[in-house]
Amino acid sequence: MGLLDGKVAFVTGAARGQGRSHAVRLAREGAKIIAVDVAGPVSPANVYPAATSQDLDETVRLVEAEDQPIHARQADVRDSGALVAVLADGVAEFGGRLDVVVANAGISNWSRFWEMPDEQWQTVIDVNLTGVWRTLKAAVPHMIEAGNGGSIITVSSVAGIKSLPAQAHYSAAKHGVVGLTKAAAIELGEFRIRVNSVHPWGVATPMSEDPTIHKVLADHPSYAASFASLLPDLPIADSDDISDAVVWLASDLSRSVTATQLTLDMGATKV
Repeated sequence: MGLLDGKVAFVTGAARGQGRSHAVRLAREGAKIIAVDVAGPVSPANVYPAATSQDLDETVRLVEAEDQPIHARQADVRDSGALVAVLADGVAEFGGRLDVVVANAGISNWSRFWEMPDEQWQTVIDVNLTGVWRTLKAAVPHMIEAGNGGSIITVSSVAGIKSLPAQAHYSAAKHGVVGLTKAAAIELGEFRIRVNSVHPWGVATPMSEDPTIHKVLADHPSYAASFASLLPDLPIADSDDISDAVVWLASDLSRSVTATQLTLDMGATKV
């Protein structure tokens, strides 16, 4: 028996990294999966490789290896129509219910705010904040209609609790996710839908391989104080470390938890 037997989960940004890990782990606990990813370039400011359709195909293979079905499509969280269409098809395919939402899709890039092109600022806000709102907006009516309650997990960041230098746009978006999460928790409590945010620090994914951070810290040594950790033997987390929390929040093990900011940060928000 899995913690999520018979439930349906929707995961954004599922082609690789944390999103793939969340989809696979939720499937391992018994959930059917609806998954989306843009699976392509998003911003010229992103210098790490973009996810691909082949990455999304691999997520499908891994979920199916857990003996669970998956409805996976390429879709951009900036496109409400695409999200609505994917969810309509996926929820219908899996019996008319939606129990778990993991709003994971996001991008990261670097620049001091006054040197940042308008496109760089706007795209991070559009994906990392407005994309979360669009995800919840598309998903919540299905959860309410099903009448089964449920759990929504938004993926914020350490930067959603303390701001980071050279990432004003990212910090603004991730702080905004916290505000959205709290408001959604208040509005959805009457429907027995819990809403919580998780706040990872560094995680070993393609996004963390962005070489720009090394240049930023070399050019501005004073910024290094913002990138501390209390666990020197764990300088960077694995995606599974974050998925442990996502599974817990998705399941009834956390039934009394809502509107909470769960830090998975090696103590980084405290220093």
